[in-house]
Amino acid sequence: MVNEILSVEARSFVDDLQRRFRPRRDELLAGRAQRRDEIARTGRLDFRPETREIRESAWQVPPPAPGLVDRRVEITGPTERKMAINALNSGAKVWLADLEDANTPHWTNVVDGQINLYEAVRRTITFDSRDGKHYELAEGTLPTIVMRPRGWHLPERHIEVDGEPSVGALVDAGLYLFHNARELIERGTGPYLYLPKMESHLEARLWNDVFDHIEGALGLDPGTIRATVLIETIPAAFEMHEILWELRPHAAGLNAGRWDYLFSIIKNFRDAGAQFVLPERAAVTMTAPFMRAYTELLVSTCHARGAMAMGGMAAFIPSRRDPEVNAVALAKVRDDKEREARDGFDGSWVAHPDLVPICAEVFDRVLGDRPNQLDRRRDEVSVTSEQLLDVAATPGAVTLAGLRLNITIAVRYIASWLSGNGAAALDNLMEDAATAEISRSQIWQWIRNGTTLDSGEVVTEALVRQILDEEMVVLGPEYEPARQLFERVALSDDFEDFLTLPAYELID
Repeated sequence: MVNEILSVEARSFVDDLQRRFRPRRDELLAGRAQRRDEIARTGRLDFRPETREIRESAWQVPPPAPGLVDRRVEITGPTERKMAINALNSGAKVWLADLEDANTPHWTNVVDGQINLYEAVRRTITFDSRDGKHYELAEGTLPTIVMRPRGWHLPERHIEVDGEPSVGALVDAGLYLFHNARELIERGTGPYLYLPKMESHLEARLWNDVFDHIEGALGLDPGTIRATVLIETIPAAFEMHEILWELRPHAAGLNAGRWDYLFSIIKNFRDAGAQFVLPERAAVTMTAPFMRAYTELLVSTCHARGAMAMGGMAAFIPSRRDPEVNAVALAKVRDDKEREARDGFDGSWVAHPDLVPICAEVFDRVLGDRPNQLDRRRDEVSVTSEQLLDVAATPGAVTLAGLRLNITIAVRYIASWLSGNGAAALDNLMEDAATAEISRSQIWQWIRNGTTLDSGEVVTEALVRQILDEEMVVLGPEYEPARQLFERVALSDDFEDFLTLPAYELID
């Protein structure tokens, strides 16, 4: 199967994408750095005056494509074989097949992920576990598959083109669409993607051009490929209309990528002073004023343009042994989904099959016989740049326990990522690269701002190292590579844009 996935024809297709689009990708990454420099200089962001006409004029994206009309529950997870089967049997409407934050890009994971997707599309995927249990797909309707490739910034060094590593996003999307686009259409849905980590409408324009080219090369009708964009960076929050406009023939919707969004705020405003210091991550809920502004703007933007508005992740992993933990956590999940449904979201994400019924029940009650809430315009919403950046109004503190949790979660997750598992169930939560980014970037921010803990201690590098030493006694010497990488991304003077970039240097 590997030879088929990496056939001469498939490789030629992917190599062509690299030559056509890698130079523009490189220019856009340089543009990110320039915008970050501007934020450092001014301490603010705003809506772009040059694109005002796009925000204020009347236009619509195409109607939802087959399989994307009803998205009330989407289950996310990596393309690992057993988890893929469980996700497809979960009863969700959509499976977000994740080749990004929930996946370590070991070369075996990259290739096996494509194999598993190939078989999932054709409903031939099976798995036999070491304990003798057999997994296969259920009969009947299965979730629509929406694949998430890597972000623009991540390389793929195992496929070199003209002596340079490939763009991971183009490898993931290219192989998936080359092998599966026509098969998906024949089966009644289509080739659909989730696009992560976008920071500007110009990056959306590049994706749109990639899709136009792929449709032409594969003989697909224009607009066959559909994409939902994760609004998980603070610059993208100021360009929601523009991103949908650039993707217009291929646009399906926007998603509130809450964890990466918080990380992006810290990263972009890391040297803007105490007004951008967040309390510990457990205290930053979706009811914080700046998060409410973000989600309200997302729903109103989507529905003004006829695009789906997708809610954020419920990362809780139910415990089969602790009903009290379950009761508290499931009540929080229900409250979160009820808020999203009331606000007009068309659906939401869960990380575990056991959460599918809760999310479905909440949206069933609000939607009734409707497949979505696209008819709910939210024209009353008006969000300013000040509201999007009002981090200082967030209630909550930084506790010693919260600092310790950030340290141990980051080290444990990094160890999992390096070993090949990008979706790690830690303390009843599904941790992925986004939550690890929150943990390490908060520590970096707290140190630089001399944040005072509830205990009265000030967060310093020395205190972090002391706690780290204590945690390593419990974790053991096998976590030493993860510790070293954690120190690099949390304690160095220079802020690493993404921990997965130095981590990628350590694998394979």
